Amino acid sequence: MYISKLQLVNYRNFDRANILFNKGINTIIGENGSGKTNLFRAVRLLLDDNMMRSAYKLDEKDFHRGLGDWRGHWIIISLEFDEVSQDEAIQALFLHGTGNIEGVAIGKATYNLIFRPNMSVRTKLSQLKEGDQAGLETIRKTLTTNDYETIFTGKSTADFTDPAVYKTLVGDFENATFSEELVHPAIGGKVPGMLSIAKEISFTFVQALRDVVADFQNNRTNPLLTLLKSKSGEINPELFKPITGLVKTLNDTIEGLPDVVGIRVDIRDTINDAAGETYSPSSLSIRSDLSDEADQLFQSLKLFVGESEKGYEGGIHELSLGGANLIYLTLKLLEFKYQKTKQSFANFLLIEEPEAHIHTHIQKTLFDKLNYDDTQVIYSTHSTHISEVSNVENINILGRSGVKCEAYQPAAGLVPDEIGNIQRYLDAVRSNLLFAKSVVLVEGDAEEILIPILVKKVLGVSLDELGISLINIRSTGFENVSVLFHDLRIRKRCSIITDLDATFFDTTPDDGDDDATKRAKEKALNAQKVGLKRKGKLTEFSNGNGWVNVSFAPHTFEVDFIDAGNSGKVVSVLNRVYKDGPTIEESKVELESKDIAVYGQRILTIANHVGKGWFAILLGKAIDHHTIIPDYILDAILFAHGPVSDAIFFNVLSYRLRCIEESGQAAAAEAAEFRERLEAFRDGDLDFDAIRSAMLETFTADEINAILATF
Repeated sequence: MYISKLQLVNYRNFDRANILFNKGINTIIGENGSGKTNLFRAVRLLLDDNMMRSAYKLDEKDFHRGLGDWRGHWIIISLEFDEVSQDEAIQALFLHGTGNIEGVAIGKATYNLIFRPNMSVRTKLSQLKEGDQAGLETIRKTLTTNDYETIFTGKSTADFTDPAVYKTLVGDFENATFSEELVHPAIGGKVPGMLSIAKEISFTFVQALRDVVADFQNNRTNPLLTLLKSKSGEINPELFKPITGLVKTLNDTIEGLPDVVGIRVDIRDTINDAAGETYSPSSLSIRSDLSDEADQLFQSLKLFVGESEKGYEGGIHELSLGGANLIYLTLKLLEFKYQKTKQSFANFLLIEEPEAHIHTHIQKTLFDKLNYDDTQVIYSTHSTHISEVSNVENINILGRSGVKCEAYQPAAGLVPDEIGNIQRYLDAVRSNLLFAKSVVLVEGDAEEILIPILVKKVLGVSLDELGISLINIRSTGFENVSVLFHDLRIRKRCSIITDLDATFFDTTPDDGDDDATKRAKEKALNAQKVGLKRKGKLTEFSNGNGWVNVSFAPHTFEVDFIDAGNSGKVVSVLNRVYKDGPTIEESKVELESKDIAVYGQRILTIANHVGKGWFAILLGKAIDHHTIIPDYILDAILFAHGPVSDAIFFNVLSYRLRCIEESGQAAAAEAAEFRERLEAFRDGDLDFDAIRSAMLETFTADEINAILATF
């Protein structure tokens, strides 16, 4: 038996979410604040026996903030199981204890936690006339969580994440319409309190490894103590008698040492002299606190580990963070193994962010080795190294969309060949696109190296600050990767940047052409033909998909970089490309030409001379805030980012003002005046149009004005 689906409705940062699972190992990835911890807590509320009490204590903070007014709404946590055990006991459990399993046995089953208004409140809501908003408000304003009940149900048939279904079961709050059916069969029947799936399964939760040393020092959270306690019940009490006898003898011997007896007497006499007999303690002794009780003896045991120095074993607090985390994780896995031996109907292991301070090789090995038989393992992780070795069909991606979190399945709706292509593509670097808020895909080293530098130097904010991951797909093919970004899969923006490779010089055949010229013309024409074919293919591919946008470089990056007005940047690095003075001077003249056929040929000659990647590294050192970002690159960045906030504009303009001041381009008075306007913009006293006009009026020649004009 395994969890095939988790539905979350109005729970914490989830509005409506479907999370799909498969047998074996499943991975949940997502940015900070995307709901990974809350998702695990939801599963634990239903399946972790240690959390069952918490399941009945939901409160208003557990409601999704996007609801605005939570009162009257329901929280629904629904688990669907597949391949349910045919054992009579588990079949009876899912049939709510009736014991009647006549007919076809259950293959799928649901188990739900529903936090809803009690019967009295639901009755009042059902009696409202349609559209009676005043009456609805009267009922809602008095509600507290004390008017709510928690029920567990099974055999539900409803898709709780369907807004129409939710309105049928719970109500339409916008139109003040509520069903008269107070106990809808679609939510399933109540599971009797005497029955609990949590008691019939093996379930272990390994929390995020944040302060392992503190956990070892706390008897409640010490995994070693948990293991020892689980073993102590299996040991014959008679075996403890010799041990406890030795401990008692040891304690008595220590207490009877002359020095110990002497110090005890001296302490007693000193207290009497200082405070008098009346106020002195009635008794005082010095003795070992080593208990002669078996449980207490276990609590006194500590784990000592040799990490690097041969022959030396130290306490947990002496280990490296990675070493301590690995030991903690090992003990929790052993705890799971002990539970698994109890012959449960199903085995579940949830591990939250196991990668903290653990070497990348160990992360990969750990993920590979935890494929236990008859066990469903669910990880949450920030690690690209774990996601690299994860099966893309078993990945759920959590992402934030405003105040709510959404779940995406990257393999949904794809055919096996497409899934295979993605699986082979996602190595530790490229799997970063699964974690990104948005993505820009490029296929060249120059773009990979220079676009992040351009954005940082020109706009003053990094791609990371904008939440954009730039991925070089090289020769993989854009369609094979961008297919991930779709309504059915990852609902995040993806920009594609590619070259059209249009010819920029006369390619008309001429009888006077030498062999080299003929080959150059043929190569240029073939590249242009391929570019047009690529454009048609990508345009057709992205048509109708609002998550994917394609930006075409008219020619190639190097040519279009100069065409945008950046010839001076290339000229400034010529002395690092050529050592020969005449060649440098000839190149300078050609680069500064206004004829694209001239500067286009020269820039490609330079790039090919030193290698495009190395040339990009050299050029990166020359880029500053005066550099002009080619339009097609800017378009790709803006699409990937989405609407630009006033906070981003403020950071960009603050950066430009600092650059202007540092370069001495403006008088102190006009810079100070613009700074005042900028602060008014930050405070909301000026709108974007006003600050854009102020920038243009104050610093007319600044290159940022061309970018601002596009908004």
